[in-house]
Amino acid sequence: MPALPESTESHRVIGIIGGMGPEATVDLMRRVIAKTPARDDADHIHMIVESNPKIPSRIAHLIDGTGPDPTPELIRIAANLQRAGADVLAIPCNTAHVYAASIRRAVAIPLLDMVNLTAARIAASGRVTRVGLLASTAVHNAALYANAFSSHGIMTASPTRQDEVMALIKGVKRGEMGVQAKGLLGQIALDMADRSDVLVIACSELSVIGAGITANFQDSLDVLAQAIVGVATK
Repeated sequence: MPALPESTESHRVIGIIGGMGPEATVDLMRRVIAKTPARDDADHIHMIVESNPKIPSRIAHLIDGTGPDPTPELIRIAANLQRAGADVLAIPCNTAHVYAASIRRAVAIPLLDMVNLTAARIAASGRVTRVGLLASTAVHNAALYANAFSSHGIMTASPTRQDEVMALIKGVKRGEMGVQAKGLLGQIALDMADRSDVLVIACSELSVIGAGITANFQDSLDVLAQAIVGVATK
């Protein structure tokens, strides 16, 4: 077990802008708890969570062009979390990072960037020239990870079966997280493995069913969980 911090009273409070989707939000919290060195309740990290599944759909806004802009609601939640005592913000949704700059401008506390944290983690290994992205079409279209990895001199590859990836993402939102979903994600990952040094789970819905992947991969939700523990306990 990692060494416990000398004092748990100095932990920073983490504000979670959640609900995108609800399952991914709970998964992030589980991972934070699992990664936190603790002997008792007080050793764990104080998280203030607004899990709001009513935030306008990022897919409808960014892909379909039919839904309202979620920016005002994301900013409202961020400001509420700041007023409630959060010292740092986190969003367990890769696609929502399209709106990260607007959120940062609206509050006085930092927002952990899951996309750039993941790119930096992989780049630090020094052995990767191309990553395969398992992500929503909105993340691909916005070039979130392509830009983040490009700054490290790393290329990105997209699945040839993106329609199936989107079907899996929407399935998790409906509660479809069983063996069939995990197996299909594993097949898609294997198809990409030959074209990549490492795969990146760049959608938190896919993180929920990531147990189906046998190829070498890095999970962005896991990177965010570790960053939360690091920033809260240092």
